[in-house]
Amino acid sequence: MYLGIDLGTSCVKVIILDNDDQLLAQASSALTISRPQSQWSEQDPNQWWQATCLAMAELKLTKADLLKKIKSIGLSGQMHGATLLDSNDQIIRPAILWNDGRSQLQCKTLEEIEPESRDITGNIAMPGFTAPKLLWVKENEPENFNKVAKVLLPKDFLRLQMTGDYASDMSDSAGTLWLDVKNRCWSEAMLTATSMTIDQMPLLYEGTDITGTLSANIASLWGMNTVPVVAGAGDNAAGAIGIGVIKPNQAFLSLGTSGVYFVANEQYLPNPDNAVHTFCHCLSNTWHQMSVVLSAASCLNWVTKLTGYDNESALLAQIAKCDFSQPNSVLFLPYLSGERTPHNNPTAKGVFFGLDHNTDAATMGRAVLEGVAFAFADGQQVLLDAGATIEEITVIGGGSKSRLWGDILASVLNRPLSYREGGEVGPAYGAARLARIAIEQSPTEKVCTSGKLKHLVLPNPEMQGYYATQYQQFKSLYQATKHLFI
Repeated sequence: MYLGIDLGTSCVKVIILDNDDQLLAQASSALTISRPQSQWSEQDPNQWWQATCLAMAELKLTKADLLKKIKSIGLSGQMHGATLLDSNDQIIRPAILWNDGRSQLQCKTLEEIEPESRDITGNIAMPGFTAPKLLWVKENEPENFNKVAKVLLPKDFLRLQMTGDYASDMSDSAGTLWLDVKNRCWSEAMLTATSMTIDQMPLLYEGTDITGTLSANIASLWGMNTVPVVAGAGDNAAGAIGIGVIKPNQAFLSLGTSGVYFVANEQYLPNPDNAVHTFCHCLSNTWHQMSVVLSAASCLNWVTKLTGYDNESALLAQIAKCDFSQPNSVLFLPYLSGERTPHNNPTAKGVFFGLDHNTDAATMGRAVLEGVAFAFADGQQVLLDAGATIEEITVIGGGSKSRLWGDILASVLNRPLSYREGGEVGPAYGAARLARIAIEQSPTEKVCTSGKLKHLVLPNPEMQGYYATQYQQFKSLYQATKHLFI
């Protein structure tokens, strides 16, 4: 048995896989986000740990026999979060999250201090990344900056609580802007540019490496043995492992809080000028490219609350009643948390355009699903421009439960989309697979297979016709309104 722990933005999810890759149990515990100022997004790392222990307590209550059989633990988690610890491992301030936009000016400063930044990291400096956040803390909270002894990514804070080790993996660390992504090591130049040192960084491992052992106290609390803990992966790389996206030209779309278009590569293929992310994969000698939409399934959650529906399923049922033989009368820019690819604009805002007296909740909800799809189309184009070859796309994440959204995405992107078993579990599944590889020493290709195909969604020719026109209108709407975003 193998345990996968995924620290997401909205919840912590834990799962148990058996030796045959079957999902035997899962539990989760919700998280909240604090937004004390415009563009700010923070969480209390203590809440991450509390939520993890709550989810494990649920498994202990319902699956105690399985927990005793766990051989190893894999971790995955939301990327980029700056978790600042002092010399006593005490949390200095709330963690600044991946969708926080406050460090826009520091991104410019960082690239001025280190002109080779994009060559070293393979990425343009964006407010979501970790390094600019530390510059912001240095400039705005110097008393906190001077206390920093370690900077950990979110999942690696959990690791510290579990094992006492300061460790991270290559895929997650690639999102800090402190990693030399091609050579898979910390960059002295990038650390110096932010007045940081290697001593303040965790040790680096590949995703299938063992980094430590679950402490006796935590093992007792969770009803487990003192088993090995594996390096794991950032959430997107772990999601790729979970649905078998490990070979060149394989891709997935993740419909989580954010939206990710992920393409696996066997070589380092940077294209930072178009805001394409180029990161290490969590398997040695592999990399990947990503385009990122900062608000995806979170847009659906937002419009559900806005229109007064009790849950997303109820609103989706109303949207399904729309006449999809005709284009929607409303367009939506899904930039509720700013945007990364291709605009790199943390001040971008959400926009409804085309509202009139006949606009109802279903029309607005449909516009949101379509707006997120158009944002993915932007990302697809820059990935293709960056030299990516995309042959097969699997959809994962909570939003993958909506077949209607799949119809819209396939028609906007003009590509068939695969939906596979385990796709809704996502990164936790991949984390458990990494834990299995570490113990069994099995070939990656044997463990990281694609899940059983549940259904294939093909583009709808009728929808393709009007979406081609609306996509151009979507792009024009951003260009016409971007000067208003402050």
